[in-house]
Amino acid sequence: MEETKVQKKVMLSGIQPSGDLHIGNYLGAIKNWAERAEQYDCYYFMADMHTITVRQDPAALRRRTPTQLAQYIACGLDPQKNTLFIQSHVPEHAQLGWVLNCYTMFGELSRMTQFKDKSQKNADNINGGLFTYPALMAADILLYQPDYVPVGEDQKQHCELTRDVAIRFNNLYGETFKVPEPFIPKVGARVMMLNDPEKKMSKSDPNGCVFLMEKPDDIQRKFKRAVTDCDTEHCVRYDAKAKPGVSNLMDIYSAVTGKTYAEIEREFDGLGYGAFKPAVGEAVADYLRPIREETERILADKAYLQSVYKDGAERAGAIARKTLRKVYKKVGFVER
Repeated sequence: MEETKVQKKVMLSGIQPSGDLHIGNYLGAIKNWAERAEQYDCYYFMADMHTITVRQDPAALRRRTPTQLAQYIACGLDPQKNTLFIQSHVPEHAQLGWVLNCYTMFGELSRMTQFKDKSQKNADNINGGLFTYPALMAADILLYQPDYVPVGEDQKQHCELTRDVAIRFNNLYGETFKVPEPFIPKVGARVMMLNDPEKKMSKSDPNGCVFLMEKPDDIQRKFKRAVTDCDTEHCVRYDAKAKPGVSNLMDIYSAVTGKTYAEIEREFDGLGYGAFKPAVGEAVADYLRPIREETERILADKAYLQSVYKDGAERAGAIARKTLRKVYKKVGFVER
């Protein structure tokens, strides 16, 4: 009797190449992506089309995009097991994005918190793309008919909008899109800023952020300056509300060493913050060293990197074209 091949569930995600990847990106998302390749059919892309909603230096964007791809691979995303591609290399993203613009309501877009945040930060460039990019994000997702979209808590709103748009379209035209579920990692999902542990780590503030390609000395310097807490006891104890600074450092130390909070508390019992912060810095530097070195090796092999993103675009494009043809037929466009 012939064995039936079990079809894997599909998972998709992407990160904008608007700045260098940091340890929050890795611990909160990319590390988990790499571990899912055996269980899921995974698509991961460099979201360069989203990046230009904010003005970019073209040369820097052109450099950062393949660098991010190299980092993905160095972080364990095997191009043979995952479809890795650059968003702008698959034109169906923009084509479906326009269609979904016409099925996304103005009120829905105006409620998006990221539009409000970015409008405040870029008051001189509140462009149409900044307002309608959630429709493009919906297209990014729905093109590949994924079952799950790995998102942080702050991205749940986008996933919910994508689901609403998919359901609206399906109700109008019949079953077209699979309605995806958000997949939120339970551990390491939110790494906070070193200089402000109340805020999620962001590349927009390099002083509070640890980048994957940073040198060990720079990493150590940042951890030595990391904000701890204004208390008198100076003990290393996990309490996210009362001691957010130390708790953030414990989260990071736990993630890179595998030690539990109880083990960390015992290790630094009686030693205080002066011993703890450099230890976290050293552990992070050691943890990131192989990623940095492997990224540098991959970047030196331009032919290999080009082959990865060309192959990825072909594989992604084959799936994207199939979905787009179905959508174009449903809305009444004449077949080419």
